[in-house]
Amino acid sequence: MMHVVLSGYYGFNNEGDEAILTAIIQSLREIKPDMEITVLSNDPASTAGKHQVQAVNRWKLKEVSNVLKISDGLISGGGSLLQDKTGMKSVPYYSGIMRIAKWHKKPVFIYSQGIGPVDHPLSKWIVKSTLNKVDQITVRDRDSQQLLTSLGLKQETVIVPDPVFGLDARTFSSKWVEDSDITGSFVTVSVRDWPSDQPFKERIAGCLDGLVRDGYSVVFVPFHGDEDYRSSNELVGLMDEDAYVMSADIPMEEKIAVIRESSLLIGMRLHSLIFASIVYTPFVAVSYDPKVDSFAKLMDQPVGGHVNHGDWDSGSLLEVVKGQLAVLDEVQELVKEKAVVQQAKARETAEMAIRVFE
Repeated sequence: MMHVVLSGYYGFNNEGDEAILTAIIQSLREIKPDMEITVLSNDPASTAGKHQVQAVNRWKLKEVSNVLKISDGLISGGGSLLQDKTGMKSVPYYSGIMRIAKWHKKPVFIYSQGIGPVDHPLSKWIVKSTLNKVDQITVRDRDSQQLLTSLGLKQETVIVPDPVFGLDARTFSSKWVEDSDITGSFVTVSVRDWPSDQPFKERIAGCLDGLVRDGYSVVFVPFHGDEDYRSSNELVGLMDEDAYVMSADIPMEEKIAVIRESSLLIGMRLHSLIFASIVYTPFVAVSYDPKVDSFAKLMDQPVGGHVNHGDWDSGSLLEVVKGQLAVLDEVQELVKEKAVVQQAKARETAEMAIRVFE
């Protein structure tokens, strides 16, 4: 029986990363139903219960080393693991796990990662020297591929979709809208906190007020626990009109179902845009990171503004959103067309990983 270890940003109550984990496990087990999977998690008990896997504490390196030693190999990813934008610890940590696996002479598969930004010279050296020793590298966008080339990576890289495209969302359902007092069309919104000297939250709030005045309800969908729940309520506080905020602890599947029922999503978090795509809901991105711009370009959907740029306001964002809503059927068809291609490719990544371990 094949036994693989999964390393990523798991067990931190982040809906995007938990969706990645769900999708990778689902894709692997579709091919090998009896596969044994151990996840390195910040909350092993929760991860084991939620995903029906074994889990060990990602910080207990002796336990990590022991499980890698008895495994058939390591999957690192998906998500944005090798980057130093959020701090200097991510690159050494995830690279360190790969090095432990290689020390035990185990194959390492990089699973649809978004690489970068990698700005510090030490981070660049660690990424290059570690990835040159792994067995196969798959990345989720061209920017990641180009970054690795610029770092002097000799390894070939393959561009594959984000693992979440492998999720089968057809069975997801929610009674949340039914149980609320929403009538008619509504727009879903995903916001997060981000350091900026631009009043981007006020701009988004002004746009949403315009939509409410046009007859749309507005529903905030928090994707990273209490952090996004607070940001969502802060935005509601900046609005003149009323809006709804979903509870942070509603299961991911229900949140995706609510996005499917909405006319359009206005999203900051990358995985809110991916969730919209897998249920063929058009979106307008508000970008805080190049990965958001890359994904919007891939899906041929507009970016309404960047949180650190001053070249947009409530009015211009509202104009972009109304432009999408005016031709909703056409845009929906476009999103579906793009998403179907990604969904088919996403399943192939799991096959590539299994071939490395066989």
